[in-house]
Amino acid sequence: MTAARTRTATRPQNPNADAESRLVAERVAAAGRAEALRRDVDAIVESAKGGATDDEHDAEGATVAFERAQAMALLAETQAQIETLDQALARVAAGTYGRCESCGEPITPERLAARPAATTCIRCASRRR
Repeated sequence: MTAARTRTATRPQNPNADAESRLVAERVAAAGRAEALRRDVDAIVESAKGGATDDEHDAEGATVAFERAQAMALLAETQAQIETLDQALARVAAGTYGRCESCGEPITPERLAARPAATTCIRCASRRR
């Protein structure tokens, strides 16, 4: 038996390794989106400095205000997504990932595939509605 095969055979497998990898990849992607959105917000704010500050009477002002508000809302949503992914990664580290926080039962693999950061099983999630 080769050394690599021996290490693999004796090392305990992390049942959530795939989930952890996917959560990390999603977090990296979300962090990239957040950084791009921060740059967009900064560019919008910077471009508005050179123009009129009276959005109500400036034909372009309403557009700039809308773009800024939209970019800031997307940034806030992305930051919330990062926080949710961080919480899921903490559950992986604690060994509680994939368990419903309400009833303690396992969350189905299909639900975790669709929503990797899910904290509740389908049954408990439908009760919250």
